Amino acid sequence: GGYLLYGALFGAIGAAVDDQTDTQQFMFPITMPLILSYIIGVSVILRNPDGPVAFWMSMIPFTSPIAMVIRLPFGVPAWQLALSLVLLAIGFVGTVWVGARIYRVGVLMYGKKVTYRELSKWMFYKG
Repeated sequence: GGYLLYGALFGAIGAAVDDQTDTQQFMFPITMPLILSYIIGVSVILRNPDGPVAFWMSMIPFTSPIAMVIRLPFGVPAWQLALSLVLLAIGFVGTVWVGARIYRVGVLMYGKKVTYRELSKWMFYKG
C-alpha cells in the first residue's frame, strides 16, 4: 500500500514538471514523512510499540508504511492493522485522484515553471 501511495505522489510530480532539476523542490515534502517516520520509529516506537505515538503514526497513511512495519513484530491488534490498511487504501485513492488532476493539466503546460501555488490551482482546475 505504501508503494502505491508514494508511487502516485511521485507520478504526480513527474506529470507536473518537464525538467529533472525542477523535481527537487517537490521531492522534499514527499520524502519528509518517510524520513521522519523512520527516525521516530527507531527512537520512539521501538521503545513503546503500543504507545500513542506508535498508534497514530501507524494510522496516518503517509507514515504508516514504516511505522506499522516497525510495530508488527511486537504484536499489533487485528483491528489496528485492519484500520491502518483501510486508511492507507483511502489515502492511496486520494493521492491517485490528486495525481490525476495534476496530470490532466500538467501535460498541457509543457515548458511552464511549476510552483506550489500553480499545483494547487491545477488540482481544482475545471476545464
